Order: sequence, then C-alpha cells, then structure tokens
Amino acid sequence: MIGGLLRRGPADGERLDLDGVSVRLRVSPRARRVSLRIDGVTGEAVASAPSARRLKEAAAFARARRDWLLAALARREPARPIRPGATLPFRGRVLRLEPGAGAAAARLSADGSALTAGGDAAGFTRRVLALLRREARRELLARTAVHAAALGVAEPTVSLGDPRTRWGSCTSTRGAIRYSWRLILAPDFVLDYVAAHEVAHLVEAHHGPGFWAVVTRLYGDPVDARRWLRAHGAALHAVGRG
Repeated sequence: MIGGLLRRGPADGERLDLDGVSVRLRVSPRARRVSLRIDGVTGEAVASAPSARRLKEAAAFARARRDWLLAALARREPARPIRPGATLPFRGRVLRLEPGAGAAAARLSADGSALTAGGDAAGFTRRVLALLRREARRELLARTAVHAAALGVAEPTVSLGDPRTRWGSCTSTRGAIRYSWRLILAPDFVLDYVAAHEVAHLVEAHHGPGFWAVVTRLYGDPVDARRWLRAHGAALHAVGRG
C-alpha cells in the first residue's frame, strides 16, 4: 500500500546516529522552538521539539550541528563521584571527603575544610548527600525568608529536588518554590541570586522588565551570578556522577 511505502517521521525517544554521535529526539511541549543540548547529568545529546511533527526538523538541526556536538562533548565535565579521598565544591570552597570509622552521619570539620562520613561506598555517598541536602535546605530557607520579607509577601513553602535544567522553579499560585539542592555546591552569592530570582516570581510571573526590576531590588545586579552558573553549572551536575 502507498501508506506503507511512505517513510514515517522520527518518533519521540528515537536515537539518531550521526557518524558516531548519538542524539536522542525528545518532544517537549514547553519548548518554544527546536533546540539541541548536552544533558548536564547524563552527558547525553538531546534534540528537542515542541511537537512530534517538528521532530524531523529537530533531527535535521542536530545533523547540521554535529561539529558543535563533538566540541561540546569534548568539553563536558568529568564525573566527580562522592567517595573518600575525593573533593567537592561547597559554598565557594573545596571540601576534602574523609572516611570516619563508625560515623553514623556526615559532619563538617570545625574549620570547614573537610567532610567526614562513615559507611561502605554506598553508605558514605548517602551520608554525604544527606548532609549537603540539609545544608542546602537551611541556607535556601533562610535566604527565601529574607527576600519574601523584603517584598512583604507570605513566606513560600520550600522543597528541594535535583532537576537537570533548572536551579529553581516557583508556583506563585500555590506560594511554593522548589530549588536544586546542588546550589549548596555554588558560592553563596549564586545561591542567594537564585533565591531572589524565585521569590521575585511570587509577584512577577514572567521574565519581563518588571521581573528583573524586582530581582535587582532584592539582590542587586545579577550579571555575575548568572555568568557563574553558565560557566560552572555543568561541574555542579557532575558531582555524584560516576
């Protein structure tokens, strides 16, 4: 039949092999245009389209950008597993990860230069991650409260996650903000910027001039913090990988 002879279009989740470079096609209803990126967590190349009918366009875009993909993959941050003897970023400094025999929970050294935890390999990682999430929650709750008070709005509920593409998100209708726990790995001025950014969304839903005026009122000029995240965000997502 004629219909059977026609080549079907690419499907959501299908993989392209671009002469050795694998690219996953993805339908993202929230996307406004065709895009191509390297997943910061998995290192996977992903070509996204706002609808299934535009996946063919996404595939063509990926083929045209193969050289860019090769260069981006070559620059990708190496994995930084959480294990004794390794280091990790923490609030703008570097922590040594040290084994602690019998330590039931991870703890920071008095001078803030080391983090000690006990347990086997998996247990060590779990305890370190638990401490990082506790510290992230404490700091983000504090900065969120400060910015909410400055705006004179009710303090939102705060939760943590590990999103791949966002450092924070705000649901203003529910008064809820969700942050990436990995912000505790960044310098304090970066964490504070993200908190100000999300609190500003409680009064300004979109990223128009009014929104950025609120961010500047709460935080100041966000240029340095935004630049830092663009330059180092992939390194934060590499922590705990591998």
